[in-house]
Amino acid sequence: MLSLSFYKVVHLLGVVLLFSALGAVAAATAAEADARIRKVAGMAHGTALVLLLVAGFGLVARNGFTAGWPLWVWLKIGLWLLLGAAPIVVRKAGRAATWMIVVLPLLGALAAWLALYRVGG
Repeated sequence: MLSLSFYKVVHLLGVVLLFSALGAVAAATAAEADARIRKVAGMAHGTALVLLLVAGFGLVARNGFTAGWPLWVWLKIGLWLLLGAAPIVVRKAGRAATWMIVVLPLLGALAAWLALYRVGG
């Protein structure tokens, strides 16, 4: 079994990659950039989501939450889904995608807060 520290590092790598990819998607959309840039950003986004999912469930299991998940885990899964859909929202927003520069980090901060304070569990 992998260590708690390993899962934390992989989870943080996923977070950094996720927000880098979302920034790239927003910038490429606002600048109406080449489709290749959006494709690479989309692949990074998908990779980040997989890293977050695997490491997140690894962290939940290593912390002993195997029988039933507390509320904060369910809320983080919901935020993961929202952040997973974010590139679609950004692309549909077009040049108005710049407001995502504020909203997406706030969602990330909410996810961190839920895990740090284990809200509802």
